[in-house]
Amino acid sequence: MSEVEVGVFLSHLAVDRRVAAATQSQALNVLVFLYREVLEQPLGALPAVLSIEEVGALLAGLDGVCWMIGGLLYGSGLRLREAVGLRAKDLDFARLALVVRHGEGGKDRRVTLPPELVRPLQRHLGVRKDEHRRDRERGFGSVYLPYALARKYPNAPVEWGWQFVFAARAPARDPRTGIVRRHHVHESAVQKAIKRAVRAARIEKPATCHTLRHSFATHLLEGGMDTRTVQEQLGHRDVETTQIYTHVLQRGGMAVASPLGTALAHRREAEGAYGA
Repeated sequence: MSEVEVGVFLSHLAVDRRVAAATQSQALNVLVFLYREVLEQPLGALPAVLSIEEVGALLAGLDGVCWMIGGLLYGSGLRLREAVGLRAKDLDFARLALVVRHGEGGKDRRVTLPPELVRPLQRHLGVRKDEHRRDRERGFGSVYLPYALARKYPNAPVEWGWQFVFAARAPARDPRTGIVRRHHVHESAVQKAIKRAVRAARIEKPATCHTLRHSFATHLLEGGMDTRTVQEQLGHRDVETTQIYTHVLQRGGMAVASPLGTALAHRREAEGAYGA
């Protein structure tokens, strides 16, 4: 199995089995050891990375919620599960930042929010807020909260700030509690949209949602960002994990400026040239 299946398994542990962050980390370490020492096929040896032009072409094949999520995967370096799990209170438009909660190792981190996504996200949140109001009127406006938060803050599940930014189209019964509520959009919907966009852009590389995160890191280092800052943006516990991108560059890499704007600008220039 490849990195994709390993990633799906680790997500299954966290989302479905609800294991502790330390348990998920232990499972990852075991798999890394197995692939490196036993199978002699190290995981993540050299991740696939798209060019700026390829990123622009891929994003041009997305729309709506999937376009915003794709923009966050590349523009903020988020993992897919981190992007779909964002809550309304996690977005700080004034400071162009967002908070990733319970990332790798169970830690929160603060990362850059691309200015190009501010207005689309603000418009989207306006629609979501109206949707949440209607949900509450119909009696299912609560949301799942992790760990003991729901017990500690009994009103939090229905508060706007805790609602998912990218919610599912329809409420569903939570199998864990039996409560009908609106969860976040399913990861598979975004994965399928990315796959279609890759085909439409005629990108030959094995590009996935995670490839946008790899490309974010590589393009930051290409632009001269230091490895330590990139590590903090990605939420890597070990700087050695981040340093793999310097091998992709074959060269070494300070406020964080998102590369999303450059990718979108390239796309606009290309469309203008085609139109001429």
